[in-house]
Amino acid sequence: MGGLDVRMRDVHCWHGRTAAVSEVDLEIAAGQRVALTGTNGSGKTTLMRAVLGLHRHFSGTVLVGGCSARTATEWAQRRRACAWIPQKPAAGRFPLLGSELLASSGAAGEAADAAARLGVASLTGNPLHTLSGGQLQRMYLARAIGSIAAGADVLIADEPTAALDFDGQDEAADILTGLPVTLIVVTHDRALANRCDRVLEMAAGRLREIA
Repeated sequence: MGGLDVRMRDVHCWHGRTAAVSEVDLEIAAGQRVALTGTNGSGKTTLMRAVLGLHRHFSGTVLVGGCSARTATEWAQRRRACAWIPQKPAAGRFPLLGSELLASSGAAGEAADAAARLGVASLTGNPLHTLSGGQLQRMYLARAIGSIAAGADVLIADEPTAALDFDGQDEAADILTGLPVTLIVVTHDRALANRCDRVLEMAAGRLREIA
């Protein structure tokens, strides 16, 4: 099992003057699979975006593989180290094609192979905005697999099974929990959470371990 350790110390995040995340301390060992649960608005997505540098209004320390990120170059390195499946996948301001999304992984061939396994290979020539929610999630999962092939050691997935049917949820859960990386998955899918090594819960911006 590969992966990098992820460590957070006294992390606080804000939306304007409103605290979204407060006093988060967390250590995730390399290769662990961690589920992050909690109600909508509890701070889960904001915390994950802070790890990636997509939410910059935060304080505290976030280390991936022992490395912090402060400069633009360091944040770019962080995002190469961490594959990312967003909660609301962007279809693109311009007509981005599925094949272009897969190519952005850094390993287009491996991403295309994953798209074939996930049943969306025939859609790679289509603009993302024409895909259904489930098709888009599969395409982003394929891109994440490509990112891992290109060297990412951490996968952060935000509600990656929400738009899938039951069979699709099981298939995605098998893939996600079988990848040789550190996995942090935000989910309301109890079956997916149960496949993880640890289950954490966020409530009102604070984190606690429940399993």
